[in-house]
Amino acid sequence: MMKSSRELYQHFCDGVVFEPREIQLEWAGIRVALRSNSLEMLDELSKYFLHCILPSDDLVATEGTIRIAAIEQEEPLVEMNFQDWRREGGKTGRKDSYADLSDGRLLRKVRTGMVFLQNSKLLLALGPCVANSNQVVNFIISQVMNRLQHSNYLICHAAAVQVNGLGLALAGFSGGGKSTLMLKLMENSDSKFISNDRLFLRYSDDGVHAVGVPKLPRVNPGTLLNNARLRVLMDEGDQLYFDNLPFSELWNIEKKYDVPIETLYGMGRILASSELSAVIILNWRHDSDEPTMIQAVDIAARRELLAAVKKAPGPFYQDANGKFLQDDNGVDEEPYLSLLQLSQVWELSGKVDIECGVNLIMNQLALEPLCQD
Repeated sequence: MMKSSRELYQHFCDGVVFEPREIQLEWAGIRVALRSNSLEMLDELSKYFLHCILPSDDLVATEGTIRIAAIEQEEPLVEMNFQDWRREGGKTGRKDSYADLSDGRLLRKVRTGMVFLQNSKLLLALGPCVANSNQVVNFIISQVMNRLQHSNYLICHAAAVQVNGLGLALAGFSGGGKSTLMLKLMENSDSKFISNDRLFLRYSDDGVHAVGVPKLPRVNPGTLLNNARLRVLMDEGDQLYFDNLPFSELWNIEKKYDVPIETLYGMGRILASSELSAVIILNWRHDSDEPTMIQAVDIAARRELLAAVKKAPGPFYQDANGKFLQDDNGVDEEPYLSLLQLSQVWELSGKVDIECGVNLIMNQLALEPLCQD
């Protein structure tokens, strides 16, 4: 049985004819080069990463470029002893499995059979890539996330948007409305999208610097139905079906839609990074009878709120020395506490009310009421 990444890489690539075309993207100073044996896959990736794709005349070899290959094929049969990666609290079902190698890691998506090979230099996605292009995108994003963490950025479970030049992080538990609130804030003509679900923070001369990832918002039907700009992402059949579902069922639907920010909101509406002005923790509930309210909090005195911000890097995380994370590693709260104490932290509590939440945030920022395009 083959144990090294290099042996497996050579085995998987044997006989594969890669397209001569290569695409490159750049995000926050991180460059990624992508190749594939499928023109359709390259076209999909070019379309998805349009906001950070490099023009063809800039495709030069640079030191530190992350190089990733995607091989389109049937679900690969790999005889390895895969172990399930334990999911975070509140999430059910099998998702990722992995097998550690002598010099890397092999990962498999349980539901789709997609396989990913990773070590410090060799990065490969293989399987039905076109049918599961979102998983190829996530693999690419995971390598950008690794590089950010190698540069001392701290991973956070948060969306982010810049409003009138002020960087806002929106943190909350899954299903708490981060994406819906962020996209409502995007209705302001001076707002810019930074990130939907992963945000990276580190110290800067001005306090805290925030960097997003080049991933478009991926949202559930409830977010689209309540936003006139976004409803067009669903066909009429989906709109009719979801309109007739009770709210309790709609909120738990797993179907996701990508939101093409620049197509719907205009060009130049995506930022890679921003100085952080405030962190807003969504600690509200759909079943609450309390009014929606916002207040400043001392995060040192409300450490329980850190659970909404902190995030384990996951099975694709590999540190700068090539060591992979194990799924029994906990998440240390202290780095989060230190960083958040350098920023304003506000808590949104009471009943979930997106419109009210937007207005409260704008008032807290001492900005004019929401001005739509």
